[in-house]
Amino acid sequence: MPDMTDVVLPCLNESAALPWLLDRMPAGYRPILADNGSTDGSAELARRRGVRVVGVPERGYGAAVHAGILAADPADGVVCVMDADGSFDPAQLPRLADPVRAGDADLVCGRRRPTAARAWPLHARLGNAVLARRLRGDTGLPVHDIAPIRAARRDALLALDLRDRRFGYPLELLLGAARAGWRVTEVDVAYAPRAAGTRSKVTGTVRGTLRAIHDMRAVLAR
Repeated sequence: MPDMTDVVLPCLNESAALPWLLDRMPAGYRPILADNGSTDGSAELARRRGVRVVGVPERGYGAAVHAGILAADPADGVVCVMDADGSFDPAQLPRLADPVRAGDADLVCGRRRPTAARAWPLHARLGNAVLARRLRGDTGLPVHDIAPIRAARRDALLALDLRDRRFGYPLELLLGAARAGWRVTEVDVAYAPRAAGTRSKVTGTVRGTLRAIHDMRAVLAR
């Protein structure tokens, strides 16, 4: 029987997306909901479906991801992280986790390929492209997307000792991976519009995107 792979789902008010998302989780992949203070019943919905829920009182994307990784089973080895808003199909997770499990990569990141124009607004795509280009120039990593879906080994992630607890976390992870000499690869993943009636905390508004860019620039400045 193959090892289980924990899937960290950082979550803030995603009850509209969770049923579909959890139903699509592949066999051998075990979700952990890192709940960042949801008020829409997200945590209760996940618990009713038998999902482990970790309450994360410190607000921030990085705080939720870090808490979820800490909660993952050390014996399982590989851990995935994926947004809980329905924009990613969990069926794609083996394409990220398998190269890590096979020892062919230390970190596999998803490169978002929008399935519709509204999935990834222009302001968010442009901000992401600028940061990714600078990252490639500074580190040589072959990445084109500071994406919120990835796979790596749990213990290796924790050993990087990442400190950002806001939206700068994904960029700090890539910088830390580069410093550690990790083999980083990128695979295309479909990126769909969020669940109906919900809006991204980052890409959903220009203000949210600017906040994320500010956090990431702060990481680069450090």
